[in-house]
Amino acid sequence: MKSWIAPFLLATTLTAGAAEVPEVEVYKSPYCGCCTEWAKHMADNGFRIKSVDVEDVPAARAKLGMPERYASCHTARIGNYVIEGHVPAADIKRLLKEQPKAIGLAAPGMPGGSPGMESARKQPYDVLVIGKDGKASVFAKH
Repeated sequence: MKSWIAPFLLATTLTAGAAEVPEVEVYKSPYCGCCTEWAKHMADNGFRIKSVDVEDVPAARAKLGMPERYASCHTARIGNYVIEGHVPAADIKRLLKEQPKAIGLAAPGMPGGSPGMESARKQPYDVLVIGKDGKASVFAKH
């Protein structure tokens, strides 16, 4: 086999496999470290990350359709869903599997101990599923 063929086959295989992995578009401030840490958490759990630095996260959130009352420091889109804040990857995988009729998931605020907000002092928090009507119900407790 010619020396240039093996790298080409490897690159093709990695690209083909990557297409099957869900892509998460993360809209975040370029100055926020915890958003970057959450993106790393998502990548470590098998998601492809497209990071989009924006100066106005609330405007991006509004454009994506997530009500402001569930705000956190970053907003993401995966498929037809919006993910607000430090939602664990396992909850997002469950969302994608169950496919509820919803805007998406939210972990309002910046709960200590959530992905990207790791700390010695972990606080309990809920991940909410946000219905198409903007109303929330508990999706997961952490």
